[in-house]
Amino acid sequence: MASSAGDTIRLDRFLCFARIVKTRGQAQAMAESGHVRVDGRAVNKAATPVRIGCVIAFATPGGLVRALRIVALPVRRGPSEEARACYHDLIENARTPAPSVDAASARA
Repeated sequence: MASSAGDTIRLDRFLCFARIVKTRGQAQAMAESGHVRVDGRAVNKAATPVRIGCVIAFATPGGLVRALRIVALPVRRGPSEEARACYHDLIENARTPAPSVDAASARA
């Protein structure tokens, strides 16, 4: 992993190498959709440079918001443990269970 503070990597490469998306094409489409924010700014270019300390925010296909702080720049698409070491999740998105109807509340 690259660790120099002045180093940058393209947004699409980071998303792919950090295993946020499965393919670089998906990462490019995600970046160019305009629905990704880097340090609070909406971006629409896959070549947007990111560096250690940047915060990337986006919505997942499931409708959850995800925000990541970059802590290391990956040099390859490695194993998932290596990829997770490159960022910290800033927002915990716990799925709330759907409200269920139990027998007691159904007898109204």
